[in-house]
Amino acid sequence: MQIILVGGGKVGVALARQLCEEGHNVTVIDINKARVEHIVERYDVMGVVGNGTSISTLSEAGIENTDVFIAITGSDELNLLCCMFAKKAGSRHTIARVRNPSYSHELDFIRHQIGISAIINPEMAAAKEISRLLRFPGASKIDTFAEGRVQLIKVPLTGAQNLDGVAIREIPAKLKSDILVCAVERGAEVIIPDGNFVLRSGDVVTFLATPEKAHQFFVTIGLPVRPVRNAMIVGGGAICYYLSQELLENRVRVRIVERNPERCAELAQELPGAQILCEDGSNREFLLSEGLGSAEAFVALTNIDEENVLLALFAKKHSQGKLVTKINRLEFDDILGGLDLGSTIYPKYMTCDYIVQYVRALQNEAGSNIKTLYRILDDRVEALEFTVHENSPATGVPLSRMRLKPNLLLCCITRGDRIIIPRGGDQIQVGDNVIVVTLEHGLHDLRDILAD
Repeated sequence: MQIILVGGGKVGVALARQLCEEGHNVTVIDINKARVEHIVERYDVMGVVGNGTSISTLSEAGIENTDVFIAITGSDELNLLCCMFAKKAGSRHTIARVRNPSYSHELDFIRHQIGISAIINPEMAAAKEISRLLRFPGASKIDTFAEGRVQLIKVPLTGAQNLDGVAIREIPAKLKSDILVCAVERGAEVIIPDGNFVLRSGDVVTFLATPEKAHQFFVTIGLPVRPVRNAMIVGGGAICYYLSQELLENRVRVRIVERNPERCAELAQELPGAQILCEDGSNREFLLSEGLGSAEAFVALTNIDEENVLLALFAKKHSQGKLVTKINRLEFDDILGGLDLGSTIYPKYMTCDYIVQYVRALQNEAGSNIKTLYRILDDRVEALEFTVHENSPATGVPLSRMRLKPNLLLCCITRGDRIIIPRGGDQIQVGDNVIVVTLEHGLHDLRDILAD
């Protein structure tokens, strides 16, 4: 597909790389010449130096033949204006990143009035993910499918869970738990396991279950399931605002530490139910005096990654609460993975995942659209949800007779209100949603799960 990407920042670089890897023709527009040259040198993309709202710049980039136009500059208004011009100039689909909370209740109106195909708000998406984690603190990551009826949950195993030496096929009988283990991290290795795979303490397990079944499993293995009742948040930006709104609606006590007095005044007005503490979040004595030790959740959301990391490590030392750490930069995720930072949130990854999901779905408008896409386990595994629109070689065949690609697991079929953990006799039908976990990147259609 022909794709124009306006904005060559961190997200632009990551997105250009992913879209190139999937075989798309990408042109990057940015007013910063050095940024454009950097991306062009690193990846197989075209570059245009200029303003994304300029018709001449858009024409130079080939807007008339563009399938997807993506605007992810640092300005919401510029992104919306770029998409409006691109739509008028001939682009079929337009996607804008809009982050300002003041637009949060107007996104549907903006999308329909301007004709934008999709709007992504990574801060709101990050806040929703953190909120899920605080409702289910035993998990280190939760991804949702089927409108929240199915969850993909990541949890590290210790000796306390008594799963060392247990084969996956033994879990239903041994623990009376109807879950499906989809992926296992063991050291640097990621495995899509079969039933004979034996779990070990130290493994990081990702499993699929309904929220009710996941709750039962956590109770059985002794992991916490009670939602947090109070949270301390350091950093009063957009994610903090969205998160606090959700927590207050769920009657969670919220304390926000923010160093900027003007921002504190804004938060106090916008979040009257929260306690706003105007102080430098790196003041350790202050955090302890304000009850860090008794906080059931500590969330580090400053704009400085290093500060978030140090705050999380400090909170780990002085609190038994749920830890959540926001990371902006994508370059050091392998290093940060070796630190105990609790649940790590990457808003920029969420932006990339959403856009890649949208682009892949456009390529298969007839057969089976990708409804949901997550890149999990340090981007090494993809979890995809397909909606089946028509018959294909992947439908109407018992799964026991279906030849799937290696390192791929068909995890779940949702059929109306039914959640089916598939067995050998089950078949995929038109109208189903199918969830797949795979080590192979770039699946576009349900038929891609079949071996050649």
